[in-house]
Parts: sequence; C-alpha cells; structure tokens
Amino acid sequence: MENGPSGAGHDVGTGRPGTRRPGGRTARTRAAVRDAVLAGLAEHGYPGLTVEYVAEHSGVHKTTLYRRWGGVDGLLVDTLGLAGEDSWTPPDTGTLEGDLRALAMEVVRSFADPGTAAPSSAVIAAAFQSEQAAQALRAYYAERFARCEVIVDRAVDRGELSGPRSAVDGGALVRAAAAPLFLRLFITREGLDGTAAEQAVAVTLAAAHAGAFTTSG
Repeated sequence: MENGPSGAGHDVGTGRPGTRRPGGRTARTRAAVRDAVLAGLAEHGYPGLTVEYVAEHSGVHKTTLYRRWGGVDGLLVDTLGLAGEDSWTPPDTGTLEGDLRALAMEVVRSFADPGTAAPSSAVIAAAFQSEQAAQALRAYYAERFARCEVIVDRAVDRGELSGPRSAVDGGALVRAAAAPLFLRLFITREGLDGTAAEQAVAVTLAAAHAGAFTTSG
C-alpha cells in the first residue's frame, strides 16, 4: 500500500473515536495536529512525544489539545484515523500478478522515501508502546487490506483463481504478499528492494494457485 499510516477517525468535538469527517477550520486543525504528531514521533519517538510539542508545532493551544484529544494517545489514534480517510485505491493492472507486484513496489517506494518512511516507521514503533495506538494501527491496516480485496475478486472473475469469490480469502492473500516486506522493514531491519518485492509476490502467487487461500465458504 502506497502510504504508511500518517494521519484520524476521531470526533474532535467529543474527544472520542467517531465517524464524523469535519471540514473547514476543523479539518485544517486536525491536519496541522497530525503533522505535528508525525514530526514529533520522527524526532523524539513515542516516549519523547508530548502535548506541549504538538501545541508548539501545530499552533493549537495545549488546552484545546487536551480537551479534544485527551493526551498523547488520543492524538496518535486520531493521526492513524486521519490516515485512513484518504482516497487511495489498489492498482488495477489487469492481472493478479501485476496487481500484487504493483502493491509490493508501492511499499518499497514508500519506505525508500525518507519523507514518508520516518513518520510511518515512528507510528508503527509507537504501537509497540501504546495499546491505544496498537488498536488504531490494527484498524488502519484492516481497512487498508479490506480495500485490497477487490484485487482478488477481480482475479476470481477473470478465472485466474478457481472457485467463487466467497471461497477465496482475499484479505489473507494480500496480507501474504505484504508480510515479508514488513518483516524486513521492522523485524530484521534488512531494508527493501525490488528483488524482495518480486520474491514476496512469487511466493504468494504459488500459494494462491495451490489453493492455500481457498476456504470452505
């Protein structure tokens, strides 16, 4: 997926996770706060992120931040929710192999760019230290992978995978292609390149054609 987590599913009027997507000044405020949160995470990590830092770098008074977001964890949750409100859609190349390869290369490019890699990596690291951030991160990626299931639906419709749509676990298939990339990024710290992406896609395709993602549904 092209973008790592960078930005809110949070009702700033109540300080609770919500579904409202406000516009105008509120949207600009949320964006400024998100940018400050990401900058603070990249600069200091989760342990060094403070409401005072976010206030100074966003131009939003800390009293407002406490009232609307409740504290650092609330700010992190909103940052991840806002990231999930973008208009990103998965690639449509005409083949399952092409779509998976395009997805994998988006991950490679995204984390090769310091401008996106540092904030995204910092948010993911924060999820290991904050349960609220971890829950928000899980929700972010669950929604991201759900968007990608259309890739598998199209492959079934084209006859590239056997069985009806309901018999193929699209979410598991797409996760299988992405998992080795995130392992290299965040566990073994090996970094990424095109070869790693190609290998992940090849293994996932072989598993798919062997029926590894076929369910009993």
